[in-house]
Amino acid sequence: MGYQMKLVLLGFLLLLSSISTIDGAIPSSFMKKVREVNKKGPYLGIVVPNSFEMSPLLQSSSFVADEKLAYLDFAGIATELLLTLFRVKGVVHYGIAGNANPQLQIGDVTIPQYWAHTGLWYWQRYGEGINDALTLESSGDYTRSVGFLNYSDYTVDETNGKSSANLLNSVWYQPEEIFPVNGTPEVRQHAFWVPVNSHYFAIAKKIGNLTLEGCVNSTCLPRKPEVFIVERGCSANVFVDNAAYRQFLNTKFNVTPIDMESAAVALISLQEGIPFIAIRGLSDLAGGGSAVSNEAGIFASLAAQNSVDVVVRFIALL
Repeated sequence: MGYQMKLVLLGFLLLLSSISTIDGAIPSSFMKKVREVNKKGPYLGIVVPNSFEMSPLLQSSSFVADEKLAYLDFAGIATELLLTLFRVKGVVHYGIAGNANPQLQIGDVTIPQYWAHTGLWYWQRYGEGINDALTLESSGDYTRSVGFLNYSDYTVDETNGKSSANLLNSVWYQPEEIFPVNGTPEVRQHAFWVPVNSHYFAIAKKIGNLTLEGCVNSTCLPRKPEVFIVERGCSANVFVDNAAYRQFLNTKFNVTPIDMESAAVALISLQEGIPFIAIRGLSDLAGGGSAVSNEAGIFASLAAQNSVDVVVRFIALL
């Protein structure tokens, strides 16, 4: 291709192996390298969750490593460090995800307009109902504004087929607290649905048809994978391999990709005021397939490669 990527690539293994002493501060030798990198900035930061998701990008002909400083290892929370230490003007996050949308298939690549962290819950005590105020709700700590999950809906009496009360009661989804750099100091803001950057999203819509991989060895998908612009994706520290919860997330929130990282990157980017977008290849059906299938084990590498192909096209258009 006739272009090269100008990137800061922060891998998922951010190690301290090259740092002899820290003493609670960033070593001067490390900051010297950071300053050398920043002289050529600003950059487009790419955040990658895993080594097998990063490998296809590093192996791509579109990626050219810096001759003097091919990599720079450090420890910490990747996106926060990326935006704090380096001259980054935007963040592109990519990887694989589970699929909650029955209209899409494994191998498809999704680009959502909104992301939410669906791992922060208020778990109601047994006996309270949906109209009962939550503890500390009046002070703004918790809210009933986000759709809830009622476990009674999944408790069925085998004799009459009707649902019944459950000691687990209901879970209310909660927004995250953020402290934007352009906000009032120490004054929190709440964020649940975090939009991607509107300019980035408009560019993503122009990606068009790409030839994406549809086979792993002799195992091929029913149709060639495609790129889909979707409304919402969600993240939590949960690997979803359950058809009932998959269906709940799709019907309640209109979620398509389900992963464990994108919302965190979105929230940090929002807090720092940096443009952000996430691109996710679907590696499995999040519990929606056969009870004996292991889609992620078969198609994770394919989904990772497809997501990289879309990222490369996006950067070319950007």
